[in-house]
Amino acid sequence: MAVVIREYDPTKDRLGAEEVDRVCEVGPSGTMSLYTDHLGEPLARIRNSPTYLMLVAETTGPTKQIVGLVRGTVKMVTCGKKTKRGAKISSPIYTKVGYILGLRIHPSNRRMGIGLLLVRRMEEWFKEKGAEYSYMATEKDNEASVRLFTGRCGYTKFRTPSILVHPVYAHRRHISRHVSIIQLSLSDAEALYRARFALTEFFPRDIDKVLANPLTVGTFLAVSENDYQWPGIEAFLKNTPESWAVVSVWDLDSVFRLELRGAPALWRGVAAVSRAVDRMAPWLNVPAIPNIFRSFGAWFMYGLGREGTKKARMVRSLCAYVHNKARGRVSVLATEVAASDPVRKAIPKWKRLSCDEDLWCLKRLGEEYSDGEVGDWTKSTPGSTIFVDPREAFKNVSFFLA
Repeated sequence: MAVVIREYDPTKDRLGAEEVDRVCEVGPSGTMSLYTDHLGEPLARIRNSPTYLMLVAETTGPTKQIVGLVRGTVKMVTCGKKTKRGAKISSPIYTKVGYILGLRIHPSNRRMGIGLLLVRRMEEWFKEKGAEYSYMATEKDNEASVRLFTGRCGYTKFRTPSILVHPVYAHRRHISRHVSIIQLSLSDAEALYRARFALTEFFPRDIDKVLANPLTVGTFLAVSENDYQWPGIEAFLKNTPESWAVVSVWDLDSVFRLELRGAPALWRGVAAVSRAVDRMAPWLNVPAIPNIFRSFGAWFMYGLGREGTKKARMVRSLCAYVHNKARGRVSVLATEVAASDPVRKAIPKWKRLSCDEDLWCLKRLGEEYSDGEVGDWTKSTPGSTIFVDPREAFKNVSFFLA
Protein backbone atom coordinates (compact mmCIF):
# COMPACT_ATOMS: atom_id res chain seq x y z
CA MET A 1 0.00 0.00 0.00
CA ALA A 2 1.35 3.42 -0.95
CA VAL A 3 1.31 6.15 1.68
CA VAL A 4 2.41 9.77 1.79
CA ILE A 5 4.12 11.23 4.87
CA ARG A 6 3.19 14.89 5.29
CA GLU A 7 2.64 17.57 7.91
CA TYR A 8 -0.61 17.49 9.82
CA ASP A 9 -3.24 19.96 8.57
CA PRO A 10 -5.73 20.80 11.35
CA THR A 11 -8.31 22.04 8.84
CA LYS A 12 -8.80 18.61 7.25
CA ASP A 13 -6.91 15.97 9.29
CA ARG A 14 -8.34 16.37 12.77
CA LEU A 15 -11.03 13.68 12.63
CA GLY A 16 -8.74 11.16 10.96
CA ALA A 17 -5.93 11.79 13.46
CA GLU A 18 -8.29 11.52 16.42
CA GLU A 19 -9.60 8.20 15.10
CA VAL A 20 -6.08 6.74 14.86
CA ASP A 21 -5.33 7.94 18.40
CA ARG A 22 -8.57 6.45 19.68
CA VAL A 23 -8.19 2.96 18.24
CA CYS A 24 -4.52 2.74 19.23
CA GLU A 25 -4.92 3.54 22.93
CA VAL A 26 -7.15 0.70 24.03
CA GLY A 27 -5.42 -2.14 25.80
CA PRO A 28 -5.59 -5.81 24.85
CA SER A 29 -8.53 -7.90 25.94
CA GLY A 30 -8.41 -9.15 29.52
CA THR A 31 -6.12 -6.43 30.93
CA MET A 32 -6.58 -3.03 32.45
CA SER A 33 -5.28 -0.11 30.47
CA LEU A 34 -4.59 3.45 31.53
CA TYR A 35 -5.03 5.59 28.45
CA THR A 36 -5.23 9.23 27.51
CA ASP A 37 -8.41 10.90 26.37
CA HIS A 38 -7.55 13.96 24.26
CA LEU A 39 -9.29 17.26 24.73
CA GLY A 40 -9.95 18.50 21.20
CA GLU A 41 -7.12 19.46 18.86
CA PRO A 42 -4.46 16.69 18.58
CA LEU A 43 -1.75 19.37 18.48
CA ALA A 44 -2.72 20.41 22.01
CA ARG A 45 -0.38 17.75 23.36
CA ILE A 46 2.71 19.49 21.94
CA ARG A 47 1.76 23.15 21.56
CA ASN A 48 3.46 24.03 24.86
CA SER A 49 6.84 22.95 23.50
CA PRO A 50 9.14 25.60 21.95
CA THR A 51 9.36 23.87 18.55
CA TYR A 52 6.99 21.12 17.45
CA LEU A 53 5.71 19.18 14.46
CA MET A 54 3.02 16.57 13.80
CA LEU A 55 3.21 14.23 10.81
CA VAL A 56 0.54 11.97 9.36
CA ALA A 57 0.72 8.97 7.05
CA GLU A 58 -2.04 9.08 4.45
CA THR A 59 -2.95 6.46 1.87
CA THR A 60 -2.93 7.47 -1.78
CA GLY A 61 -5.69 6.88 -4.30
CA PRO A 62 -9.26 8.10 -4.64
CA THR A 63 -10.16 7.22 -1.02
CA LYS A 64 -7.52 8.77 1.17
CA GLN A 65 -7.26 7.75 4.82
CA ILE A 66 -4.95 8.68 7.67
CA VAL A 67 -3.40 5.45 8.92
CA GLY A 68 -0.58 6.73 11.13
CA LEU A 69 0.77 9.76 12.93
CA VAL A 70 3.67 10.92 15.06
CA ARG A 71 4.43 14.04 17.09
CA GLY A 72 7.83 15.58 17.75
CA THR A 73 9.38 18.46 19.67
CA VAL A 74 12.85 20.04 19.80
CA LYS A 75 14.50 21.72 22.77
CA MET A 76 17.83 22.32 24.56
CA VAL A 77 18.61 20.14 27.60
CA THR A 78 21.52 19.37 29.89
CA CYS A 79 23.53 16.34 28.82
CA GLY A 80 26.64 16.76 30.99
CA LYS A 81 28.76 19.24 32.90
CA LYS A 82 32.14 20.92 32.60
CA THR A 83 34.48 22.43 35.14
CA LYS A 84 37.11 24.96 34.20
CA ARG A 85 40.60 24.39 35.52
CA GLY A 86 40.86 25.76 39.05
CA ALA A 87 37.12 26.41 39.34
CA LYS A 88 35.00 24.84 42.09
CA ILE A 89 31.65 25.19 40.34
CA SER A 90 30.64 23.17 37.26
CA SER A 91 28.46 24.52 34.48
CA PRO A 92 25.95 22.55 32.39
CA ILE A 93 26.63 21.33 28.86
CA TYR A 94 23.51 21.74 26.75
CA THR A 95 22.59 19.87 23.60
CA LYS A 96 19.63 20.14 21.26
CA VAL A 97 17.40 17.07 21.29
CA GLY A 98 14.34 15.94 19.41
CA TYR A 99 11.63 14.03 21.26
CA ILE A 100 9.41 11.54 19.43
CA LEU A 101 6.02 10.97 21.02
CA GLY A 102 2.62 9.66 20.17
CA LEU A 103 3.67 7.30 17.35
CA ARG A 104 0.40 5.64 16.32
CA ILE A 105 -0.33 3.21 13.48
CA HIS A 106 -3.87 2.06 12.75
CA PRO A 107 -4.16 -1.64 13.78
CA SER A 108 -5.26 -2.67 10.27
CA ASN A 109 -2.16 -1.07 8.72
CA ARG A 110 0.63 -2.34 10.95
CA ARG A 111 3.68 -4.36 9.85
CA MET A 112 3.83 -2.39 6.62
CA GLY A 113 6.78 -0.13 7.48
CA ILE A 114 4.62 2.96 8.08
CA GLY A 115 6.01 3.51 11.56
CA LEU A 116 9.56 3.42 10.21
CA LEU A 117 8.70 6.00 7.54
CA LEU A 118 7.18 8.35 10.11
CA VAL A 119 10.17 8.05 12.47
CA ARG A 120 12.71 8.65 9.70
CA ARG A 121 10.87 11.71 8.43
CA MET A 122 10.66 13.09 11.96
CA GLU A 123 14.40 12.52 12.43
CA GLU A 124 15.03 14.47 9.22
CA TRP A 125 13.08 17.37 10.69
CA PHE A 126 15.10 17.11 13.92
CA LYS A 127 18.31 17.42 11.90
CA GLU A 128 16.92 20.42 10.02
CA LYS A 129 16.40 22.06 13.42
CA GLY A 130 19.99 21.28 14.45
CA ALA A 131 19.22 18.48 16.93
CA GLU A 132 22.15 16.24 17.81
CA TYR A 133 20.07 13.55 19.51
CA SER A 134 16.63 12.02 19.20
CA TYR A 135 14.90 10.22 22.05
CA MET A 136 11.59 8.58 22.81
CA ALA A 137 9.76 6.93 25.71
CA THR A 138 7.84 3.68 25.72
CA GLU A 139 6.91 0.86 28.04
CA LYS A 140 9.74 -1.65 28.42
CA ASP A 141 7.26 -4.48 27.70
CA ASN A 142 6.00 -2.89 24.48
CA GLU A 143 7.90 -5.31 22.27
CA ALA A 144 6.76 -3.84 18.96
CA SER A 145 7.86 -0.32 19.90
CA VAL A 146 11.17 -1.44 21.40
CA ARG A 147 11.90 -3.61 18.37
CA LEU A 148 11.17 -0.75 15.96
CA PHE A 149 13.35 1.82 17.71
CA THR A 150 16.26 -0.29 18.97
CA GLY A 151 16.25 -2.70 16.05
CA ARG A 152 15.32 -0.88 12.85
CA CYS A 153 15.92 2.74 13.88
CA GLY A 154 19.21 2.36 15.74
CA TYR A 155 18.21 3.70 19.16
CA THR A 156 19.95 2.69 22.40
CA LYS A 157 18.13 1.78 25.62
CA PHE A 158 19.16 4.77 27.69
CA ARG A 159 17.26 5.39 30.94
CA THR A 160 14.51 3.60 32.89
CA PRO A 161 12.69 6.15 35.09
CA SER A 162 9.71 5.26 37.27
CA ILE A 163 6.23 6.75 36.85
CA LEU A 164 4.56 7.09 40.26
CA VAL A 165 0.82 7.75 40.51
CA HIS A 166 -1.31 8.22 43.63
CA PRO A 167 -5.07 8.93 44.04
CA VAL A 168 -6.24 12.22 45.53
CA TYR A 169 -8.42 11.36 48.51
CA ALA A 170 -11.27 13.45 49.89
CA HIS A 171 -9.50 14.23 53.17
CA ARG A 172 -6.44 16.33 53.81
CA ARG A 173 -3.10 14.63 54.42
CA HIS A 174 -1.06 15.48 57.48
CA ILE A 175 1.95 17.79 57.21
CA SER A 176 4.42 17.96 60.10
CA ARG A 177 4.23 21.18 62.10
CA HIS A 178 8.04 21.23 61.98
CA VAL A 179 7.96 21.79 58.20
CA SER A 180 7.25 25.11 56.52
CA ILE A 181 5.85 25.29 52.96
CA ILE A 182 6.45 28.42 50.88
CA GLN A 183 5.15 29.18 47.38
CA LEU A 184 7.94 30.72 45.32
CA SER A 185 7.57 33.49 42.76
CA LEU A 186 8.46 32.72 39.14
CA SER A 187 11.79 34.54 39.34
CA ASP A 188 12.78 32.88 42.63
CA ALA A 189 11.78 29.44 41.34
CA GLU A 190 13.83 29.90 38.17
CA ALA A 191 16.86 31.12 40.12
CA LEU A 192 16.66 28.14 42.50
CA TYR A 193 16.40 25.60 39.69
CA ARG A 194 19.27 27.10 37.72
CA ALA A 195 21.49 27.40 40.79
CA ARG A 196 20.89 23.91 42.19
CA PHE A 197 19.59 21.63 39.45
CA ALA A 198 20.83 22.88 36.07
CA LEU A 199 23.37 20.01 36.03
CA THR A 200 20.58 17.42 36.20
CA GLU A 201 20.28 15.28 33.09
CA PHE A 202 17.55 16.50 30.66
CA PHE A 203 17.16 19.82 32.53
CA PRO A 204 15.48 22.19 29.98
CA ARG A 205 17.39 25.38 29.25
CA ASP A 206 14.08 27.20 28.84
CA ILE A 207 12.99 26.38 32.41
CA ASP A 208 11.77 29.98 32.66
CA LYS A 209 9.17 29.33 29.95
CA VAL A 210 8.08 26.10 31.65
CA LEU A 211 7.56 27.83 34.99
CA ALA A 212 5.76 30.78 33.37
CA ASN A 213 3.41 28.54 31.37
CA PRO A 214 -0.24 28.91 32.46
CA LEU A 215 -0.34 25.15 33.08
CA THR A 216 2.16 25.46 35.94
CA VAL A 217 0.06 25.64 39.10
CA GLY A 218 2.99 26.85 41.21
CA THR A 219 6.40 26.04 42.70
CA PHE A 220 6.56 25.05 46.37
CA LEU A 221 9.47 24.86 48.80
CA ALA A 222 9.54 22.74 51.98
CA VAL A 223 11.98 23.75 54.74
CA SER A 224 12.77 21.78 57.90
CA GLU A 225 12.03 24.74 60.19
CA ASN A 226 8.84 25.80 61.90
CA ASP A 227 7.44 29.19 60.80
CA TYR A 228 10.29 29.72 58.35
CA GLN A 229 10.36 33.23 56.90
CA TRP A 230 11.40 33.42 53.25
CA PRO A 231 14.51 35.66 53.12
CA GLY A 232 14.61 36.05 49.34
CA ILE A 233 16.35 33.84 46.82
CA GLU A 234 19.82 35.38 47.16
CA ALA A 235 19.89 34.98 50.92
CA PHE A 236 18.46 31.47 50.66
CA LEU A 237 21.16 30.34 48.24
CA LYS A 238 23.90 31.83 50.42
CA ASN A 239 22.61 30.24 53.60
CA THR A 240 20.32 27.29 52.85
CA PRO A 241 18.56 25.42 55.65
CA GLU A 242 19.93 22.02 56.62
CA SER A 243 17.14 20.19 54.77
CA TRP A 244 14.75 21.39 52.09
CA ALA A 245 12.94 20.26 48.95
CA VAL A 246 11.25 21.93 46.00
CA VAL A 247 8.62 20.84 43.47
CA SER A 248 6.57 22.45 40.70
CA VAL A 249 3.11 21.31 39.62
CA TRP A 250 1.75 21.08 36.06
CA ASP A 251 -1.96 20.84 35.27
CA LEU A 252 -2.34 17.88 32.88
CA ASP A 253 -6.11 18.16 33.17
CA SER A 254 -6.09 21.12 30.78
CA VAL A 255 -4.32 19.10 28.04
CA PHE A 256 -5.76 15.60 28.27
CA ARG A 257 -7.63 13.33 30.64
CA LEU A 258 -7.03 9.75 31.72
CA GLU A 259 -9.21 6.73 32.25
CA LEU A 260 -8.66 3.27 33.73
CA ARG A 261 -10.34 0.60 31.65
CA GLY A 262 -10.86 -3.10 32.19
CA ALA A 263 -10.90 -2.96 36.00
CA PRO A 264 -12.62 -5.93 37.74
CA ALA A 265 -16.08 -5.37 39.18
CA LEU A 266 -14.64 -5.98 42.65
CA TRP A 267 -12.30 -2.99 42.29
CA ARG A 268 -15.11 -0.74 41.15
CA GLY A 269 -17.30 -1.95 44.02
CA VAL A 270 -14.65 -1.39 46.69
CA ALA A 271 -13.97 2.11 45.35
CA ALA A 272 -17.70 2.96 45.33
CA VAL A 273 -18.16 1.62 48.88
CA SER A 274 -15.19 3.68 50.14
CA ARG A 275 -16.77 6.86 48.74
CA ALA A 276 -20.19 6.00 50.17
CA VAL A 277 -18.80 5.31 53.65
CA ASP A 278 -16.83 8.55 53.55
CA ARG A 279 -19.96 10.54 52.66
CA MET A 280 -21.97 8.98 55.50
CA ALA A 281 -19.20 9.12 58.13
CA PRO A 282 -16.63 11.73 57.11
CA TRP A 283 -15.19 11.82 60.65
CA LEU A 284 -13.72 8.34 60.05
CA ASN A 285 -11.33 9.80 57.44
CA VAL A 286 -11.77 6.80 55.17
CA PRO A 287 -9.33 7.04 52.18
CA ALA A 288 -12.13 7.24 49.64
CA ILE A 289 -10.86 6.15 46.23
CA PRO A 290 -11.85 8.67 43.54
CA ASN A 291 -13.75 7.42 40.50
CA ILE A 292 -10.80 6.66 38.22
CA PHE A 293 -12.90 4.31 36.11
CA ARG A 294 -14.20 7.18 34.04
CA SER A 295 -12.45 10.21 32.55
CA PHE A 296 -10.41 12.02 35.20
CA GLY A 297 -7.75 14.72 35.50
CA ALA A 298 -4.23 14.65 36.91
CA TRP A 299 -1.54 16.99 38.19
CA PHE A 300 2.10 16.25 37.39
CA MET A 301 4.82 17.07 39.93
CA TYR A 302 8.08 18.03 38.23
CA GLY A 303 11.44 19.49 39.19
CA LEU A 304 11.45 17.49 42.41
CA GLY A 305 14.76 18.49 44.02
CA ARG A 306 16.00 18.21 47.59
CA GLU A 307 19.01 18.47 49.89
CA GLY A 308 19.87 17.57 53.49
CA THR A 309 19.61 14.65 55.91
CA LYS A 310 15.83 15.10 56.23
CA LYS A 311 15.19 15.38 52.49
CA ALA A 312 12.85 12.36 52.45
CA ARG A 313 10.66 14.02 55.06
CA MET A 314 10.67 17.23 53.03
CA VAL A 315 9.59 15.34 49.91
CA ARG A 316 6.76 13.60 51.78
CA SER A 317 5.61 16.98 53.12
CA LEU A 318 5.58 18.51 49.64
CA CYS A 319 3.60 15.56 48.24
CA ALA A 320 1.08 15.93 51.07
CA TYR A 321 0.81 19.68 50.47
CA VAL A 322 0.23 19.24 46.73
CA HIS A 323 -2.30 16.49 47.49
CA ASN A 324 -4.26 18.89 49.70
CA LYS A 325 -4.26 21.58 46.99
CA ALA A 326 -5.44 19.03 44.41
CA ARG A 327 -8.53 17.95 46.36
CA GLY A 328 -11.67 18.69 44.38
CA ARG A 329 -9.65 19.59 41.27
CA VAL A 330 -8.12 16.35 39.96
CA SER A 331 -8.26 12.66 40.84
CA VAL A 332 -4.58 11.67 40.81
CA LEU A 333 -1.09 13.06 41.31
CA ALA A 334 1.78 11.77 39.20
CA THR A 335 5.52 12.23 38.91
CA GLU A 336 8.44 10.58 37.16
CA VAL A 337 11.85 10.07 38.75
CA ALA A 338 15.03 8.14 38.05
CA ALA A 339 14.74 4.47 38.98
CA SER A 340 17.76 4.79 41.29
CA ASP A 341 16.61 8.01 42.96
CA PRO A 342 17.05 7.47 46.73
CA VAL A 343 13.92 9.48 47.64
CA ARG A 344 11.64 7.46 45.39
CA LYS A 345 10.36 5.60 48.46
CA ALA A 346 9.28 8.89 50.02
CA ILE A 347 6.87 9.61 47.14
CA PRO A 348 3.42 8.06 47.72
CA LYS A 349 2.22 5.81 44.93
CA TRP A 350 -0.54 3.37 44.13
CA LYS A 351 1.17 0.32 42.67
CA ARG A 352 -1.71 -0.53 40.35
CA LEU A 353 -1.42 2.84 38.62
CA SER A 354 2.37 3.20 38.64
CA CYS A 355 5.04 1.94 36.27
CA ASP A 356 8.32 0.92 37.94
CA GLU A 357 10.33 1.03 34.73
CA ASP A 358 9.46 3.30 31.86
CA LEU A 359 11.99 3.09 29.00
CA TRP A 360 13.74 6.00 27.32
CA CYS A 361 15.72 5.28 24.15
CA LEU A 362 18.30 7.66 22.66
CA LYS A 363 19.95 7.98 19.26
CA ARG A 364 22.78 10.22 18.08
CA LEU A 365 21.73 11.84 14.83
CA GLY A 366 25.18 12.94 13.71
CA GLU A 367 28.58 13.99 15.01
CA GLU A 368 28.52 17.13 12.90
CA TYR A 369 26.17 18.67 15.48
CA SER A 370 28.43 17.98 18.46
CA ASP A 371 30.44 20.66 20.25
CA GLY A 372 32.85 17.97 21.43
CA GLU A 373 32.37 18.70 25.15
CA VAL A 374 30.39 15.66 26.20
CA GLY A 375 31.30 13.07 23.58
CA ASP A 376 28.63 10.49 22.80
CA TRP A 377 25.82 10.94 25.31
CA THR A 378 24.32 7.55 24.44
CA LYS A 379 27.31 5.89 26.16
CA SER A 380 27.11 7.90 29.40
CA THR A 381 26.47 6.35 32.82
CA PRO A 382 23.04 7.11 34.32
CA GLY A 383 22.92 9.32 37.40
CA SER A 384 20.64 9.09 40.41
CA THR A 385 18.43 11.97 39.24
CA ILE A 386 16.72 13.04 36.05
CA PHE A 387 14.58 16.04 35.08
CA VAL A 388 11.28 15.11 33.44
CA ASP A 389 9.85 17.95 31.38
CA PRO A 390 6.13 18.36 32.23
CA ARG A 391 5.41 19.26 28.60
CA GLU A 392 6.15 15.62 27.78
CA ALA A 393 4.56 14.00 30.83
CA PHE A 394 2.22 11.08 30.24
CA LYS A 395 2.27 11.62 26.49
CA ASN A 396 3.08 7.99 25.82
CA VAL A 397 0.69 6.55 28.41
CA SER A 398 -0.64 3.23 27.19
CA PHE A 399 0.97 0.86 29.68
CA PHE A 400 -1.10 -2.03 30.89
CA LEU A 401 -1.79 -2.95 34.49
CA ALA A 402 -1.72 -6.56 35.63
